[in-house]
Amino acid sequence: MVGRIPVMNVTPLVDLGRQPAKATIGEPFPVTANVFREGHDSLGAEVVLIGPDGQRRPPVRMSEHADVPDLYEAWVTPDAEGAWSFEVVAWSDPIGTWQHAAGLKIPAGVDVDLMFTEADILLGKVLASIDPRDPAASRATTVLEGAINAAVDTTRPPEARLAVLQSPEVTGVLAAHPIRELVTVEGPYPAYADRRAALASSWYEFFPRSEGATRDEKTGKVTSGNFTTAAKRLDAVAAMGFDVIYLPPIHPIGGVNRKGPNNTLDPGPDDTGSPWAIGSKDGGHDAIHPDLGTFADFDAFVSRARALGLEVALDLALQAAPDHPWVTTNPQWFTTRADGTIAYAENPPKKYQDIYPVNFDNDPTGICQEVLRIVRLWMSHGVRVFRVDNPHTKPLAFWEWLLKEIRRTDPDVLFLAEAFTRPAMMRALGAVGFHQSYTYFTWRNAKWEIEEYLRELSHETDHLMRPNFFVNTPDILHAYLQYGGPAAFKIRAAIAATGSPSWGVYAGYELFEHVAVRPGSEEYLDSEKYQIRIRNWDAAESEGRSLAPYLTRLNEIRRAHPALQLLRNVAIHWSDDENILVFSKKHEDDTVIVVVNVDPHATRETMVHLDLAALGLSSSDSFAVHDEITGADWSWGEHNYVRLDPSVEPAHILTVRSPR
Repeated sequence: MVGRIPVMNVTPLVDLGRQPAKATIGEPFPVTANVFREGHDSLGAEVVLIGPDGQRRPPVRMSEHADVPDLYEAWVTPDAEGAWSFEVVAWSDPIGTWQHAAGLKIPAGVDVDLMFTEADILLGKVLASIDPRDPAASRATTVLEGAINAAVDTTRPPEARLAVLQSPEVTGVLAAHPIRELVTVEGPYPAYADRRAALASSWYEFFPRSEGATRDEKTGKVTSGNFTTAAKRLDAVAAMGFDVIYLPPIHPIGGVNRKGPNNTLDPGPDDTGSPWAIGSKDGGHDAIHPDLGTFADFDAFVSRARALGLEVALDLALQAAPDHPWVTTNPQWFTTRADGTIAYAENPPKKYQDIYPVNFDNDPTGICQEVLRIVRLWMSHGVRVFRVDNPHTKPLAFWEWLLKEIRRTDPDVLFLAEAFTRPAMMRALGAVGFHQSYTYFTWRNAKWEIEEYLRELSHETDHLMRPNFFVNTPDILHAYLQYGGPAAFKIRAAIAATGSPSWGVYAGYELFEHVAVRPGSEEYLDSEKYQIRIRNWDAAESEGRSLAPYLTRLNEIRRAHPALQLLRNVAIHWSDDENILVFSKKHEDDTVIVVVNVDPHATRETMVHLDLAALGLSSSDSFAVHDEITGADWSWGEHNYVRLDPSVEPAHILTVRSPR
């Protein structure tokens, strides 16, 4: 039933309130609603947060949108992890009604005595409502008593009496102690506040079998790396400022239909196969590939990562190689075709003959319990982050169940959805519980595309899904990187690291690896998915052929600026050049402006026009900016000249200093 003061179209609301909106400890999020009433009397509205402890937080007053009538908004901030809810409270505001009428009538000489009599009555009600235990009660009482004296003092001119009632002191006390009549409460509506790493993190992906691998110079035989050798690479990853180390599947790899180099179907006896073809005689999802080591070795790897400030994220790929133990023990978990064979995975024109997809319809209870067992097994070995492979090919109901089960006992465990699929499915995966999501960022390279996507992710889908801007993956080498040269790698890293609170890099990016298997393909030549890749990190850095120092600086900037660790605070600005992207992020007194030349081939110079209101500045302000990349300082204003040569430095990341 509609309340006496209607409150409608409340946001954020996920699946009509059946799922919680996304929130994070310390991250402000907006609550909006249409609030209105009949006639012309004033109203008020506020948001009340209810914490996981059931305690109601102090209300936050909502403000009416400057350009949209009847749309009210307030920003609220959870301060603890767990299940929150919020209510929108609206009421008739007799004080606001009086203030509006008095401002018109008293100067016009209409109903002057009546207006002051009404003021006396209303102020008396406010005075009576003040709790004497309130620390501000004494001052508020003094201010109100003075206002009442002015209202009833007929010896003073009406204009002087009204001036007292309209003074900032009086209006401030009245705003803090409103009279609420005809109260309407809508809600509670659910939100869930996760730990900060669910929102803001820097990911680095490597294959343990490649780290520390060696090649015999005489025979050419490659010896796999393992957890012990891979642990030695962790120092360099941590030194670059990353805080999550993501490992592709570490389980035994199937031998049946094993893929050879570059996804060929004729592997040699020493070819390693794809880690995503999980399972062999050595075990399945609950086992470790023998070449990588033992569970003790894995535990030591996790321990070393933790000592360096890194969380280990493990791939959760719910599929099986043809020789996975499940195929024998639970054949009903797969799809049998008309000829009696088990269907392998396909994503036409791609074929994955080395992988059997799991069919969740034949024995959903059995599959659910097995996956839960596997996840909890790896949790017991220190894994608190999972990157989920192709979650869009599994039922949403399954993910909703699994993620709720894990959250019920271990709310700190995070899940990242690797789902390059249709928007509805991507958003639904976020809605049912995934903490982060891969995005279309890899395919957004033009200025206008990036602007639209930043707006969408920060202001339209922020309550559903949190983005992670991976600049590359083992599956995706975009043409922009193939043909853009080193500048393209810097451009994409600068946008990813500043545009999203979470971003990621797949190993080899800092070496500018850019050769595709064939023209028109996004697959790497000699893809690490199918073979061990040996890289000479030390030589590249010593010879100045590494992007590692640049990635390090980006992560340093991210850590230094709280504004860059938030999602909902993106503001897009304008430039006169179709290749100069400009956006800003602001949080409290921290403001960062990012200006990027997205053309990796040409120098661009143009005028940049800032929305000063979004920066908390006025048109008369000039202010200092400090370039966090180059160290340069400039004086800026509303309109500014920029010149960016991508061969030197394609981006300004500017900290706004105090206006001059």
